[in-house]
Amino acid sequence: MKDYQTPSDVRISSWNQLQDQLFRGSWNDSLQRYRSPFAFRGLSDSRYRLQTSIKRLEGPYWQLERHLLRNFRKYAQLEARELGSFWHLLSIAQHHGLPTRLLDWTYSPYIALHFATANLERFDTDGVIWVVDYQKAHNHLPPSLKNLLRSEGAQAFTVELLNALQQHQHHGPDETIFQEFVETLAEFDSLGSEEEFLLFFEPPSMSERIVNQFALFSVMPNARRNIDDWLEANAELYRRIIIPATLKWECRDKLDQCNITERVLFPGLDGLSSWLKRQYSPKQ
Repeated sequence: MKDYQTPSDVRISSWNQLQDQLFRGSWNDSLQRYRSPFAFRGLSDSRYRLQTSIKRLEGPYWQLERHLLRNFRKYAQLEARELGSFWHLLSIAQHHGLPTRLLDWTYSPYIALHFATANLERFDTDGVIWVVDYQKAHNHLPPSLKNLLRSEGAQAFTVELLNALQQHQHHGPDETIFQEFVETLAEFDSLGSEEEFLLFFEPPSMSERIVNQFALFSVMPNARRNIDDWLEANAELYRRIIIPATLKWECRDKLDQCNITERVLFPGLDGLSSWLKRQYSPKQ
């Protein structure tokens, strides 16, 4: 695997410097509060790209997307009743491991740091936290999406808000009313026909895992597009915090003391077992 670096990389050298970087830019002057506009994604290897699970299928994966979702809807009815909404279906599918074009992020810098330091097999490798200003990223949305977000007074979408696109009225200068229906991936893709964009939305609180991980998803109107390529073309929207391998154990131990662990982020016996395995593994 080749090294992957960007001009936005910030290589930290201490825990204190890491805190400064994780919370840099979180002050909101208009609110006089610390309200971060960033989404975070932690990876155990700084060479990893922002690759969606469906891209990892390789081959003509973009042709398989609709078949995966159609069959997931067909066979999941017994366990997942609320599959009527396309965005709900996509969120549930991602949550349960189906390859999709969604990518997981979190509002929490510490949860991102957990994912950058949880893999014991990568403790000899530099980790990374991607930091994306999702509020500024939404300035690149097409007018229909941008207007819907502003009318709600929100910074990120929810599934309910995206569903409102199915029958959203807008009064233009000529007082005409139009409706846009985004019920399928093809129709969503058409919104990016003139200019591609990166959209962030909060999944429904369908499980403790979603809630505890302070999760949100990103999606692009093109399953074949690389998210990091789009970000590199819009370099003002992101930065990468590089965590040296030599600092991972200190970060890991301090996160454990703060109770940022698999036991909390993955409630249940699987998370408990992962936490205990890591806790009792030797440092070497």
